[in-house]
Amino acid sequence: MQRIIWVLVFVGLFLAIDFFVFEAIKQVSKALSENTNRVISYVYWSIPIISISIIAIAFFLFPGRINPMWRNFLASFVFIIYISKLIATIVLLIGEVGRGIEWLYAKIQGIGKETTLSDSSESPTITRSEFITKTALTMGAAHVGVMTFGILSGAHDYRVKRVKVALKNLPSKFNGIRIAQISDVHSGSFYNKTAVNGGVDLLLNEKPDIAFFTGDLVNNKSEEFRDYFDTFKRIKAPLGVYSTLGNHDYGDYYQWASAKEKIDNLNNLKEAHRLMGWDLLLDEHRSIKVDNEEIGILGIQNWGAGGFAKYGNLEKAITNTDNFPVKLLLSHDPSHWREQVLGKTQIDIAFAGHTHGMQYGVELGSFKWSPVQLRYKEWAGLYSQQDQHLYVNRGYGFIGYPGRVGILPEITIMELVTA
Repeated sequence: MQRIIWVLVFVGLFLAIDFFVFEAIKQVSKALSENTNRVISYVYWSIPIISISIIAIAFFLFPGRINPMWRNFLASFVFIIYISKLIATIVLLIGEVGRGIEWLYAKIQGIGKETTLSDSSESPTITRSEFITKTALTMGAAHVGVMTFGILSGAHDYRVKRVKVALKNLPSKFNGIRIAQISDVHSGSFYNKTAVNGGVDLLLNEKPDIAFFTGDLVNNKSEEFRDYFDTFKRIKAPLGVYSTLGNHDYGDYYQWASAKEKIDNLNNLKEAHRLMGWDLLLDEHRSIKVDNEEIGILGIQNWGAGGFAKYGNLEKAITNTDNFPVKLLLSHDPSHWREQVLGKTQIDIAFAGHTHGMQYGVELGSFKWSPVQLRYKEWAGLYSQQDQHLYVNRGYGFIGYPGRVGILPEITIMELVTA
């Protein structure tokens, strides 16, 4: 019953947006012939019918009977269409508010004539309403193009992000050490194996001294990684590859037939880390030595603020690490840094992922913006406070929307230097 209620809520919301945008389309197309407008109506309303059917069937009525990859693509189709319509709707609503204020002002002032964007009575004019309507529809259509381009190009447009961090206690033998970090592979979402391999090639070409993976190897099930095991097994580094788990790795978002099946799934994923030669750190630490000097690598299971699972035990991982002059922490969720690390430990740098930069935003030079920053204070790049640092990787893969707009998949190369 609850599932049916949610279906009706979504249908009602979608239809409200559809009717609002359709009225705008009718206004723009009113000069066209009756037959043309009839075709426009048929084409327009076929899209929401298909979209609502997709959502109802794939996510509410038969959620377990559709291949997860295809379900992601179907959901993305609906997402692109309705986010674009929502943008148009917002512009139209702003226009309606403006018209209401203008009407009220005209009534107060005793003005009855319609305001136009052209002050010349001798030239063709366009009303403010028509201008706003055309602007809204243009913005919505442009957004569809941008999101489509994000699938075709952005999903696998891997970028190497280079960052240098100075640490005052860094041993001299580690001065200049280069760390490669990737995060959030989400192998169950991939659809271009050649491109994924190309990203790994980019990482290997950097010849890092050490490599980190900070969680979310899969979306839900360990079997998703089967086709990409050999790809990521290629990641090697002289001082080792160290990894940890993310919130998706535990299978918490999948309906398992039994508790044992869920446990077996997680154990299979842990075994995949071992077989690749990745040292999976589960609330523990390792010593990295170069000649007679060493630093500490710590890793905890997923720990996230808000509604995310808190499996990690930092206290356990940090036990007996006082002798390390520098400590590096692998912790999937960046919210963990502010909650338990910053100002509460002697950890020098934490490496995280999780946010993906929402796979949607803008980065121009030092300026960056994404809707995800409404949820996370630290969401992409380097953050420093009180001689402690956090680096949030933008993610290697994607989930849900099979693309990226503005916030591209990342391979981090961090160089540590002595302050």
